[in-house]
Amino acid sequence: MEFKIEKQLPNGLGRAGIITTAHGQIRTPAFMTVGTNGYVRFVSVEDLHNLGAQAMLSNGFHLRRQSNIIASAGGLASWHPPRVDDIPSSAWDGPTLTDSGGFQVMSLGSGLGKIVSMERERGVTNTAHKERLAQVTEDGVNFLDPFDHQPDFIGPEESMQIQCRIGADIHMAFDELTSLADTYDYNVEALARTERWAERSLKEHLKLRDQLGYRQNLYGVLQGGRWEDLRRATARTLGSMRVDGAEFDGFGLGGAFLKEDLGEILRWCNEELPAQKPRHLLGLSHPDDILIGAEMGADTFDCVAPTREARHGKIYTRDGNINLRKFANAGEVLDPGCDCCTCQAGWTRGSLRSLWRSGDTAKKRKYYNLASIHNLRFIVRLTEEIRSAIMNGNFYEYKASFLARYYHGQD
Repeated sequence: MEFKIEKQLPNGLGRAGIITTAHGQIRTPAFMTVGTNGYVRFVSVEDLHNLGAQAMLSNGFHLRRQSNIIASAGGLASWHPPRVDDIPSSAWDGPTLTDSGGFQVMSLGSGLGKIVSMERERGVTNTAHKERLAQVTEDGVNFLDPFDHQPDFIGPEESMQIQCRIGADIHMAFDELTSLADTYDYNVEALARTERWAERSLKEHLKLRDQLGYRQNLYGVLQGGRWEDLRRATARTLGSMRVDGAEFDGFGLGGAFLKEDLGEILRWCNEELPAQKPRHLLGLSHPDDILIGAEMGADTFDCVAPTREARHGKIYTRDGNINLRKFANAGEVLDPGCDCCTCQAGWTRGSLRSLWRSGDTAKKRKYYNLASIHNLRFIVRLTEEIRSAIMNGNFYEYKASFLARYYHGQD
């Protein structure tokens, strides 16, 4: 994998560049569409190409039991996943990324030697779903599979084995996600464990990264909560980590963020990380998050929100998000001036609402397709425009103008 920086912002952190992988290039900043099971729900590969998608992120946790089948097909970019949404089965043959599975198992519960629920972030004690909780050990995470309720385990080595069988171009090291409720002392403990897991991940990855006939790459994942000393220290540690002469190919910027802290946390991390390596901001896609992320040095982004929210009637527009429930007979398109195929074909807010609220399964699926395409194109276009603004030297003006219009019209 290669990363070329083409233009930087005056702050020295934000930049536009090109990531070159075995399956193509990613022009950054860029949004990676999320195909949890190797495909984007209700959206075909042809649709993804037409809306300008450059890369897809899939879920190592959800694909772990299919990983041998994927490996036998030559990896994720050659695998034709089984489809359940009446969308033709086809492989996404562009650049791909998989996460480690750490977020999924941690979301079932976390804490070394104890069983606790991530619901404590909201001040709720979990008593109803104890069978779905996970337990952290030094080796990794023991958990009950949420689908079949069978005991399972994932540690750094298992995560690398799964991801290397899946064969995405970019993998994430196994890490421990802490919650907003965790104390400073627990973050110190968890971060030290994440760094030990990072070293084990890199060591295992080196054994397996070429097994499908092309180079697979590994990102170290930064945690550290909301504390500057932890964030800066782990960025220095992972940025200089070596195993048998090898180092991380890039970095994932992870953690549970308070919105008002995002820019500062990213600045702390990216001021310490090596500038020549790409950085991926995990799990965020709101326009202000992407703009702040790009300004503070994130190169790629992912989130399930654009398609998930589309399925629930939340539509993105330049004048803020709208809820289709309010537009029973509206004759305007979703977002005037939008270049997605849904808007260009003349689908109106009222007609899409009618499909969405229909009791007919085929009509609902048609709505899910059209609305998902629109929301994905909105976020993909945003990153395209951010890239152009960085290249043209007018990023700060673009950011101010976009946010003023978007949040003025927000529901």
